[in-house]
Amino acid sequence: MAHIDLGVDETRFPGITGPMRFRPETAKPLNELAEVLLRAPHSLPAGERELIAAYVSGLNDCDFCCTSHSAFAAAQLDEGLTLVGQVRADLDTAPVPEKLKALLRIAGAVQRSGRAVTPELVEAARALGATDVEIHDTVLIAAAFCMFNRYVDGLGTFAPEGPGGYYADSARRIVEHGYTESV
Repeated sequence: MAHIDLGVDETRFPGITGPMRFRPETAKPLNELAEVLLRAPHSLPAGERELIAAYVSGLNDCDFCCTSHSAFAAAQLDEGLTLVGQVRADLDTAPVPEKLKALLRIAGAVQRSGRAVTPELVEAARALGATDVEIHDTVLIAAAFCMFNRYVDGLGTFAPEGPGGYYADSARRIVEHGYTESV
């Protein structure tokens, strides 16, 4: 159970949903940020942006966020959870476009340190067709998920086991209604 009393049944409101219910005034801008970064019209499909969130959350060992955003990505990618698993297991051999690999490498650098993003990483992404907006948003998704991951894990919130159940239900809800209506 969480380090503080969130005032909710954490089995019903696991991970980030408990703290968001605890402090709805902070939940609103956090959900709005997630909505803009992960679902708003963009040249990168929503599934790929969710994959960036899942990838960074996995690097941060945040079980709740990694499993959630893996499910959200899988629900929006034709190759589903298999592809998400391949990317998380070995980015270099994963069957995703090279541009996406370059963006994921940038996201991985952000996860280590913002200063780990080098001109070479940016130029490699550009050479593969990434736009400045895609590079910007990749950096911001990665940075935001470092924050979200630390929020969830810093409060010691409950994370359901396995990829099905809660996470599959959440994926359907997020894909259908988005982040701003999910709390």
